[in-house]
Amino acid sequence: MRRAGLGVLGVLLALVMSSGFLVGSYAQTTPLPPGHPPAGKGDQTPSIPGPPPGSGSGSQGLTWTMPSGWTKETPSSPMRRAQYRIPGPGGSGECVVFYFGPGQGGDAKANAARWASQFRRPDGSPVGDGYKMQETTVGGLAVVLVEVTGTYVGGMGGGPVGPEGPKYMLLGAVADGPDARWFFRATGPQATLEAQRAAFDRMIRSLKRGQNSS
Repeated sequence: MRRAGLGVLGVLLALVMSSGFLVGSYAQTTPLPPGHPPAGKGDQTPSIPGPPPGSGSGSQGLTWTMPSGWTKETPSSPMRRAQYRIPGPGGSGECVVFYFGPGQGGDAKANAARWASQFRRPDGSPVGDGYKMQETTVGGLAVVLVEVTGTYVGGMGGGPVGPEGPKYMLLGAVADGPDARWFFRATGPQATLEAQRAAFDRMIRSLKRGQNSS
């Protein structure tokens, strides 16, 4: 095939596919809702802009308490409002807080299903609906908690984005913020996430609406 004939569309598709992120009819699954958190490890997608300036901040934002022992890292993309390294007996894990802006992100149930699609059972079959989801309220905010275990393959629908992670776990939460949903997603070895389960829960229980600076 002649690369010279790809044109602008070809260049854009090459950028998107090289990041490990497929969209629309090119995905081997249902298309992502607008602004949906990336379903795999390659969420640094250049085609998705950051949220509008000023959104998700002040009284329109959320605040929480970082668990002690976790390491705060510089977010690797504009879609990440926070990023933490999680220590534990099974090896380090990661917790990411995604925020996409008003009208973006999809609903909690769709996100939970897509997070679960990143995992496989011991026999290699999809996890399907074999994950836990619980609705709760924190500080007047509606929150949906998600838990998935299995072999972490990342990616979306079809092939893995990176090496498979056997005996992995995902602890997630989708919180309805003042102007948009916030997505908290911790992934890592199951032994580590089990040991840090209480810390993750305390972080989610500490969620509060932000305040305007005086």
